Amino acid sequence: MEKIELFDGMNREEQEAILTCLDVRSRLYEEDEILTADDMETGIIGIVVRGSITIYNEDFWGNRNIIARCGEGDIFGEAFAGAGESLEMDICMEEKTEIMYIKYENIIRPCEKHCEFHKLLIANLLKIISIKNIYLTRKIKHLSKRNIREKILSFLSEQARINQKNEFEIAFNRQELADYLSVDRSAMSRELSKLKEEQLLDYRKNNFRLYLRK
Repeated sequence: MEKIELFDGMNREEQEAILTCLDVRSRLYEEDEILTADDMETGIIGIVVRGSITIYNEDFWGNRNIIARCGEGDIFGEAFAGAGESLEMDICMEEKTEIMYIKYENIIRPCEKHCEFHKLLIANLLKIISIKNIYLTRKIKHLSKRNIREKILSFLSEQARINQKNEFEIAFNRQELADYLSVDRSAMSRELSKLKEEQLLDYRKNNFRLYLRK
């Protein structure tokens, strides 16, 4: 519970009380199990209690675009739930994962007990939505670049800034990074090799080191 962003600022007693108030339910999923858009009820928010998930879109031909990776404590589906829309993305369980489900209306409706921590719950939800908006804005910035090279450099530059150092690990493997940047994996790998030859960066699996231009 202490890792769930939605319950930040609440003590254990308040968290247990809010769970009863929200009428939550949970489900355990196996590794690689897929939760499709059709499986999610409209107006429902999901919370990753333990494990991790990848949220993605897949077109008619099977081309995948990764939207986000969520770990313990992260929530998903809040924007669609708030708008009363059905989830337009699929979810893959990266490992054995437990997900807690909460009805959006149970969060925003006035609490019958007028509890202060319910107000905190709403404030936390607004903060999470704001952070998600920033995340998606950053992704749009990467995707708006003119070519694969610029998309890679934009993403890696941001990772260096977030980690506050020029050596860091990213959350994606090669295929996932290609899916996230909406580029062909082979073309991306060739561009990474060129950047390495130009001594702009070095890498080993998902570990990267960036160098200043000479």
